[in-house]
Amino acid sequence: MLRWIEARPELQPPSQRTHSGGPWRLGVVVSGKVHKRAVQRNRLRRLLHRHLLTHEIPPRGEPLWLLLSLKPGAAERDPADLLGECDQLLQRAGLSP
Repeated sequence: MLRWIEARPELQPPSQRTHSGGPWRLGVVVSGKVHKRAVQRNRLRRLLHRHLLTHEIPPRGEPLWLLLSLKPGAAERDPADLLGECDQLLQRAGLSP
């Protein structure tokens, strides 16, 4: 599941409000329902982080905050399938060419 909103810097701590790391920020959530072992959850999180950090998201004028949540059963899927579904979510949201 992909959720995104326009960034609201007033919600960030004062030390991070002036930091312009790029046109978007990303969070990946992998709950304990996806896999019991933290090692496996962290592997999935790192896989998606690496994929999204190398992915070009065109600037939309305002910075974005993205939240990607994995659903139960994602740990059993092939990594290529997960990355393909991630790309589809970005396209459906209009965040990918």
